[in-house]
Amino acid sequence: MDEIKINKLIFPNAILLGETEHLLNEGRKVTILVKGNSMLPFITGDKDSVELEKYLEYQIGDIVLARIAEGQYVLHRVIFIEGNQPDAKVVLMGDGNIRGMEQCYRKHIIGRVNKIIKKNKEINPNTPEERKKARLWKRLLPVRRWILAIYKRI
Repeated sequence: MDEIKINKLIFPNAILLGETEHLLNEGRKVTILVKGNSMLPFITGDKDSVELEKYLEYQIGDIVLARIAEGQYVLHRVIFIEGNQPDAKVVLMGDGNIRGMEQCYRKHIIGRVNKIIKKNKEINPNTPEERKKARLWKRLLPVRRWILAIYKRI
């Protein structure tokens, strides 16, 4: 497949992520710069990029791009899946969030993060080691507020 390289264009999320959804449905991989800090400490907004790819199966622990309402998208981690049907409920939560979750249906998951690109370093968030870090971070939910406050000051 041909690779399209664009240095930097800025679009509203609804347009950019809508087009991202279209490209992923065509079987392409898409790399986007992440906005916001809801995925700290694993993904930093305005600094890190992610490579997304469409999958048929998703599991707890995956970082996914999902449409939670018309024109509204989130890049968060799957914390619960009700089943394998397209209408199965999926619960998402940002790693940097201390509360607040989103719900969508499995059919509204647009793609999964295959790579996190930090400067010139690529991290595969789906390796056993990275998933172990994410599970540990999830268990730290009661004290995340303080850890994130320290992290943001460093």
